[in-house]
Amino acid sequence: MIASEIISDAIPPLKTSDTAQKALDRMTDFKVSHMPVVNSEQFLGLVSEDDLFEVQDLDVPIGGLSLSLINPFVYEDAHIYDVVRMFHQRRLSVVPVLDMQKNYLGVVSVHAVLEYVSQTYAVSEPGGIIVLSIGNRNNSLSHMAQIVEADNAQILSSYVQAFPDSTRLEVTLKINKTELTTIVASFERYNYEVVSVHNNSDNENGSRDRYDSLMNYLNV
Repeated sequence: MIASEIISDAIPPLKTSDTAQKALDRMTDFKVSHMPVVNSEQFLGLVSEDDLFEVQDLDVPIGGLSLSLINPFVYEDAHIYDVVRMFHQRRLSVVPVLDMQKNYLGVVSVHAVLEYVSQTYAVSEPGGIIVLSIGNRNNSLSHMAQIVEADNAQILSSYVQAFPDSTRLEVTLKINKTELTTIVASFERYNYEVVSVHNNSDNENGSRDRYDSLMNYLNV
């Protein structure tokens, strides 16, 4: 998935003629702390909520204020991972998307990224989770899949986390069943270190409820 495929049509950009108060109102409406400022199709930068809180007269147009607009953006063909990295590195609530001529196309919202994560990692799908600790030379997803499939189950998604100054990896497997006793026993029989297991149906339902609540809160 690329940036142009998850642009939010619901968040319009600000113009330099818009007041600081209007900018703050937009941020409140859309539950974001940054808003893009655009002159026609030219992206001028992001204005932050923190900067606007310092403004004495909120009726002054944005173009007449001395604001430290930041200029982060991604191109329309940027991979979703690059978008996520931009969110993380710059601590943003929206990421502007430009075409190859640097014309403004729109923004990617946190909500859109959460939707992508939920689909990619099967967050809303029922099932259990097994977390394994392995050596970085033993990271064979095909072998893990064979162990899971031998119990008539499937891996819905997987995630690998590396640790600084360590040869160990932590592998998280989302599996399409909640009864994981035999699968866990099989992993242990093959000398995998099982760090944790999450397969309580009540907790699963609670996790989905909390996820749905978060998505509803962020829904713009």
